[in-house]
Amino acid sequence: MKLQGKVAVVTGGNSGIGFSIAEELKKEGAQVAIMGRNKKTLDEAKSKLGNGAVAHQGDVTK
Repeated sequence: MKLQGKVAVVTGGNSGIGFSIAEELKKEGAQVAIMGRNKKTLDEAKSKLGNGAVAHQGDVTK
């Protein structure tokens, strides 16, 4: 996939399948924004994704 210049928003991106998807999207060149409910794991995931990743705490079920 060529994702340069694209933005991907991944809900549940702080762990599990969501985090793996965020990693792959970033590898393909997308800017990644992750969302999750747990601030601690969200911050850890953002750090692992590296420069350019954005993290937002929230709950999409509400």
